[in-house]
Amino acid sequence: MREAVWSEICLALKELERELYSLDLWSLQAPSRIQLASTQPFCVDTMAFEQWLQWVFIPRLRLLADQGLALPGGCQVTPMGEQAFRHLGRRQADLLALLARIDQLAGNLE
Repeated sequence: MREAVWSEICLALKELERELYSLDLWSLQAPSRIQLASTQPFCVDTMAFEQWLQWVFIPRLRLLADQGLALPGGCQVTPMGEQAFRHLGRRQADLLALLARIDQLAGNLE
């Protein structure tokens, strides 16, 4: 069961990458070590949410998937996405739907 859920999450992560790219939110430059060393949730003090998704969230979930582990405490990124992507207006709909899908799937791993 866990393997099937991780497979679905990995597919959703690929879709998330494509959606971030299509909305011109995909960064070609990696954040610095200092930015990545943030201790704040979502690295809010050092990077934009889309950067956190790209450089922290997606790689961490893939690593957990490769190891077949559960997510500690689940995954609730949709509320932050609703705040961070408000400026996109209607264009945020697909992006938020993907985040909600990942949240829901991750809830099945607890």
